[in-house]
Amino acid sequence: MRAAALEELAVLAEQGALQMDPEKDVVNMHCHTFFSFNAYGHSPSSLAWLAKRQGFRAVGIVDFDVVDGVDEFLSACDRIGVRGSAGVETRVFVPEFASREISSPGEPGVAYQMGIGFVSSDVPDVVADIQDDLKSRAARRNQMIIERVNAVLAPAVIDYERDVLPLTPGGNAIERHIVVAYIAAAKQAVQDEAGFWADKLGTARSQTEALINDPPKLQNVVRAKLMKQGGVGYVQPGPETFPTVGTFHRFVQACGALPCATWLDGTSAGEQAMEELLELMIAQGAVALNIIPDRNWNIADAETRRTKVQHLYDVVELANRLDLPLNVGTEMNSFGQKLVDDFGVSELAPVRQVFLDGAHFIYGHTLMQRALGLGYQSEWAQAQLPSRRARNAFYTEVGYTVPPGRAASSRLAQIDRTMQPAAILSQLRAWWS
Repeated sequence: MRAAALEELAVLAEQGALQMDPEKDVVNMHCHTFFSFNAYGHSPSSLAWLAKRQGFRAVGIVDFDVVDGVDEFLSACDRIGVRGSAGVETRVFVPEFASREISSPGEPGVAYQMGIGFVSSDVPDVVADIQDDLKSRAARRNQMIIERVNAVLAPAVIDYERDVLPLTPGGNAIERHIVVAYIAAAKQAVQDEAGFWADKLGTARSQTEALINDPPKLQNVVRAKLMKQGGVGYVQPGPETFPTVGTFHRFVQACGALPCATWLDGTSAGEQAMEELLELMIAQGAVALNIIPDRNWNIADAETRRTKVQHLYDVVELANRLDLPLNVGTEMNSFGQKLVDDFGVSELAPVRQVFLDGAHFIYGHTLMQRALGLGYQSEWAQAQLPSRRARNAFYTEVGYTVPPGRAASSRLAQIDRTMQPAAILSQLRAWWS
C-alpha cells in the first residue's frame, strides 16, 4: 500500500502536478521511522517523500534495535531519486567507562551507538542471534516498565501484547509507545482525566488540564515522571542490560555496514574525555560519529548556548583529526524536533560543509555496497584503500558524483569490480561530471 501511494506521488511529480522544492544544501541523516517511533508518524517511504518534496540533499533513517525499514526506504529513495542511507541505533555498555556518564543521562557506562550504511533488512545468519538479542532485551525492559507502572496507574493498566505492540508495525516497541498506551488507557478507565494525572504525576490540576489539551506535552511529562530516572518504572541499567560495544559492532560489520559512535553535547564526564572514548570505539571498529546539531546551538540561555556551540566545534575538530565522518540529523522521535536542521544559522556555518561531506560519504558507501558489493567494509576497500582517510575521501567523492535514482544505480552496477579506486572515480566523473 505504501509503495503504491509513493508510486502515485512520483508519477504526479513527474507530470508537474505537484509543487516540489528545489534541492538545497540541507540533510537529515538521523530520522527514526515508525518501525521504532517517529513523532510525526512517518514510515520509511514517507520520509523519503518528505526529503524529495522539501528538497533535502540527502536523508537517512535510523531505528532502535531493528533494520526492518531498510529495504522499503532504499527502494523508495531509488524510485523518487533521493540520496539515502539506513541504519540502526541501540544502547551499549562500555566497561572502561563504567563509572562515568556518557551519552545516556544518569546511566554511567551506557552509551548510544549506531550502525549506518545498511543495504538490506536481511541479517546474515552468523549474527542473527545478535539481532534477536537486541529485540528480546528491549522487550524485557518494556515489560519490566509496564509491570512497575501498572501497579501505580491502576485502573489505567495496559497489556504489552494487546495495547503496546499494535502501535508499531514491526512489533518493535519503545518507551514512547508505552506512554501512548497508558494515556489511551486512562481515557477509557477514568472519568476525571485531569484529576487522575494530577494525582499520579504529582502536579497541579490546572497543569494537567492544560496537558490533556496538548497530547505531545502530556506524553513527555508522563514519560519523564514515570519512566525516566527517579520514576516508578525506571530500572537502573547495569553491565548485563545492554550488549557490549564489540558485540554490537560485530553485528553491524557482518551486515556490511559501518559502526558509528555518538555524541550528545560534551557536558558529561565521559564526553569530557571524548578523545579517550573515541579511540576506544575506533579500536573496536567505529568509523563515523553521529551528532544531533540542534540540541547544541538552539538554546535560549546565551551562556549555555555559547558553551555547547564550542563543545560542538571541538568534537567536530576531534572527529576530523581522527578521520571520523559525521552523520547528523534531528531524530524526529520526539514532538517538536525539526524536520531538518537549519544549516543557515551562524552557529552551524563553520561546520556546515563537514556535515554535508559526511552525508555524501555514507551515501557513497551505500551506493557502492548495493550496486557492487564494494562498500567500506568490503575486502576490496580494505585492500585498495587501507587507511580510513583514503576510504573516507573515496566514498565521499562517489557520493558527490553519482546522482540518486534507479538509472544511476543501474549504470553504477556496470563498473568492473576489479578496477582500482582512481579508475572507478575517473569513470564516474566521465559519466556524470
